[in-house]
Amino acid sequence: MPGLSGAQNFPAKQLRMVVGFPPAGPIDIVARMIMGKYGEAMGQSFIIDNRGGAGGTIGVDHVAKAAPDGYTMVLSSTSLAIYPHVYLKLPFDPFRDLAPVSVVTTTPELLTVHPSLPVKSVKELIALAKARPGQLNAASTGNGGLPHLVIELFKTQTGTDIVHVPYGGAAPAVTNTLGGHAQMLIADLPVLLPHVQAGKLRALSTTVARRSALLPDVPSAVESGMPKVEASNWYGIFVPGKTPRDIIGKLNAGLHKALSDKDLRGRLSARGAEPAPGTPEQVTALLKADSAKWGAVVKAAGVKLD
Repeated sequence: MPGLSGAQNFPAKQLRMVVGFPPAGPIDIVARMIMGKYGEAMGQSFIIDNRGGAGGTIGVDHVAKAAPDGYTMVLSSTSLAIYPHVYLKLPFDPFRDLAPVSVVTTTPELLTVHPSLPVKSVKELIALAKARPGQLNAASTGNGGLPHLVIELFKTQTGTDIVHVPYGGAAPAVTNTLGGHAQMLIADLPVLLPHVQAGKLRALSTTVARRSALLPDVPSAVESGMPKVEASNWYGIFVPGKTPRDIIGKLNAGLHKALSDKDLRGRLSARGAEPAPGTPEQVTALLKADSAKWGAVVKAAGVKLD
C-alpha cells in the first residue's frame, strides 16, 4: 500500500539528474538542454548533479545505490554496455542494479584532426599514420569509453600504430587537441560541432553509414572506407534497479512529453543529438546488443582498467 501511494503522488519534490562527467561534456550538454521541458512535464524542477571520474562509473554507481524512489536518476550512454568488459572490479551490474527509463538522444562519433595536420581525408590520415608509426596522438574522453574503443577499432581496421591519449572527459580532450597536444580526436558530434564549424578542428568522417545534415560536406564511415568502424552513441536515463514500474512509467511518459516539444527537438538536432525516446525494453535490447559488439572490440584490443 505505501508503494502504491508513493507512485500515485510521484513526483512530490525536486528531481535529480546525475551526470558522470564534468560540465560542458556531451552528456552534460544534453542533460541541461532537456531539464527545463522535462521538469515542466513532470511538474517538478530538475537539478543536474555532476559526479565525474572513472570514465563515468562514479556517477552511475551513485545512482545504482540510491533509494529506488525515482527521484535520483542518471543520464548515461553506450559506455554503460562497455563498462563490464573493461573494468576488472565494477561496483555495479548495469542489468541488475539499474532500471532503464528511455533513450533520450542518439549521436554519431566524429573523427577530427588538428588543422595543422596535413591531411584532409581518412585515406590521407591512414597514409600519414603508416608513414609515422607511433608518432600521432589520438585523444579520447577517457579509457574504456566509446571514443576510446572507436580509436582501437580504427587502428585495427586500418593497420595503423596511433597512440591513444585518454583525458578525463570531453572538455579537457578538446582543449588539449585545440592546443596541438593531440593531433586526432574522436568524440560525440555535439561537443565537436562548434569547433568544426569555427575551423578549429577539421572533420574527416562521421562514424555512421550516412552523412550528418549538420556537416553535409563530411563523408560517412562507409564513404571513407571504414564500414566496420560504425559507432553511434545513445544517451539514456536510468534509475535504481528496484524502482517501481509505475514510477518508471511516469518518468518515461514525462520524457516523451518533453521531447515532443518542437523547440527542444530543434535545439537538440541543431547540436547533432537526435531525439529518440522509446520504451525501457528497447533500452535493455540496446544494452545487450552493444555489450556483445563492444565486448568483442575490448577483447581484441586487450583493454582492461583497474
